[in-house]
Amino acid sequence: QVQLEESGGGLVQPGVSLIIFCKDSGGTFSSYALGWFRQAPGKEREFVAALSWIGESTHYADSIKGRFTISRNNAMNSMYLQMNNVKPSDTGVYYCALGRQYYSEVESGYDFWGQGIQVTVSS
Repeated sequence: QVQLEESGGGLVQPGVSLIIFCKDSGGTFSSYALGWFRQAPGKEREFVAALSWIGESTHYADSIKGRFTISRNNAMNSMYLQMNNVKPSDTGVYYCALGRQYYSEVESGYDFWGQGIQVTVSS
């Protein structure tokens, strides 16, 4: 049974780096594609980044391309989102997700979700 839990969020200033984590306690992590989504206040949840289940293909939203990096450590059943040069527009609740498709940029492509973690970028 997949159970995802995010950690590492918080309040940071613009321009700094932040890494958020997601750990799966279910133990079948390596069989899934990974995704990060976020939801800003008053907005719909949106795609941020995806990593194929083999791990050789990454995909990013245009708004964060070049600043964020998605990665995985199958031995640790964990995934990460490295966020560099964060901006106030990056503020939101970040969700990790696992999916059985090769990879996906839409919510329907994912089968399991974490509860979300708040990231606030403000001076």
